[in-house]
Amino acid sequence: MGAAGTRLTGVNASPAEVITAAVSTWLTGHVSPADPIIVACSGGADSLALAAAAHHAIAQSGADRRLLGATVDHGLQPGSARQAATVVEQLTRIGYGDVEVLTVQVSGPGGPEAAARRARYGALRQLADETGGAAGPAAVLLAHTADDQAETVLLGLARGSGPRSIAGMRPWRRPWGRPLLGVTRQSTEAACRAAGLVPWHDPHNRDPAFTRVRLRREVLPLLEEVLGGGVRAALGRTAQLLAQDLDALASIAHAVSRQARNADGSLDVASIAQQPAAVRSRVLRDWATAGGAGPLTFDHLIRMDAQLAARGGPGQVRVPGGLDVLRVGPVLRLVPSRPDDDATR
Repeated sequence: MGAAGTRLTGVNASPAEVITAAVSTWLTGHVSPADPIIVACSGGADSLALAAAAHHAIAQSGADRRLLGATVDHGLQPGSARQAATVVEQLTRIGYGDVEVLTVQVSGPGGPEAAARRARYGALRQLADETGGAAGPAAVLLAHTADDQAETVLLGLARGSGPRSIAGMRPWRRPWGRPLLGVTRQSTEAACRAAGLVPWHDPHNRDPAFTRVRLRREVLPLLEEVLGGGVRAALGRTAQLLAQDLDALASIAHAVSRQARNADGSLDVASIAQQPAAVRSRVLRDWATAGGAGPLTFDHLIRMDAQLAARGGPGQVRVPGGLDVLRVGPVLRLVPSRPDDDATR
């Protein structure tokens, strides 16, 4: 970033300077100077610090880009509309001339936390689509920090949900941008204090009924104590390294998949049977998903992989989406399921 970037990230930099440098680096690396930016702000310390840093970074850059603040009113707590109005006031004080309040209805499966997340991301995605241009949806900056990343990695490990989960959150997966994955929550809180910003403390973030809250307040501090510190940074590095490995595997699997897919939509068994298991599973998942299959479990993929064997594998595997995977001679085919079929064959 040159001399200015060195100054901002040096040992004497303030938390606000460190956060602004992180946002500047993210903007330079992921979007063009004219692309609009939406900053999602709940009013908590992380998102307030992000909002202030984004405003400052864009002002410093001199880029002629639209900067929009957005806060979501989930309607789950008494006074949620007042809290949304407070966020608008804080963002206006920072310098935002354009702030949207997105009011959502929270419902559906998975409990209130999952339902609120779906509603929030759905509203933000709609705003991104409306704000973006021909190049696609506008970038939505989210205030996930190094602490959030560490919690995500631990949850992935505990659930045994594979490398995709342990790789954590990505800095950029359109339209979601996360510039603060290398910044600690301690820094965002310090930046808010220095700027005179008063964060909102969501009561859900102190409720031990939520697994993530217990990770944050009990498990991570204990790990830091037992292992002598540095756990959050180490988990973040693990996520980053694993994400790089996954990207490489995805690239290899994509090349194999292109070679293995036939013009009629079937999958050539010989083209993938000798590949490593990590590549085979990705090819099978992508092929089935492209053919209309729903979310595949580990068991689905294990049984589909067994179909690649010369003998002994199941001739038919039922997958979500009303489809069966059939081994027909040298190929796999996706066909509509029939109710009278025995899916265990």
